[in-house]
Formats: sequence, C-alpha cells, structure tokens
Amino acid sequence: MNNMPKLEILFELADVFKVFGDSTRLRILYTLFDDERSVGEIAETLSMEQSTISHQLRVLRTNKLVKLRRDGKQIYYSLDDDHVKKIIEMGLDHVLE
Repeated sequence: MNNMPKLEILFELADVFKVFGDSTRLRILYTLFDDERSVGEIAETLSMEQSTISHQLRVLRTNKLVKLRRDGKQIYYSLDDDHVKKIIEMGLDHVLE
C-alpha cells in the first residue's frame, strides 16, 4: 500500500465523489459540457428555479468542478477543466456496461 495517498487527500476525493452523487448537479454539469452558460440559461434548460441552480453551482464551484467568468453584471459558468467531463463520461461508461 505504498502508493496510497495521504488520508487528507482521500477525504478530499471522497468529498468530490459525494458532489457527483446528486442528479441535479450532474444535470448542471451536462449542460456545461460544450459551452459556458449563465444561471438563467441553465435554469431554463433544466426547467428549474434559478435559486436552486445557484445553490448547486456554489457547491460545484467550492469543489472545483465549475468555474465562473464575469462579463459586466452577467456571470457565466463552465466546467473547471476536461477532467470533470472525463470523470462523468467514465462513470457513464461504467453504468452502461
């Protein structure tokens, strides 16, 4: 077990996987696969309240899964990096086997 990460890293990894355990957050991440979107655009796409989307985006951002870009008063969200998309795709591949 000499390759096992430190315990604090394993706790952080477990927290990231917990974030993926919510279907609303997964739906939000899927809407960001190809392009950045505002809270309003995400809410409209998913037929959900903007306050719900904002709350979930805060969780995703805290866990470094999405990032934001400001354009004046407007805020746009996107996947933090390609790893996020790969994790979801690998999970989906596993489920579909």
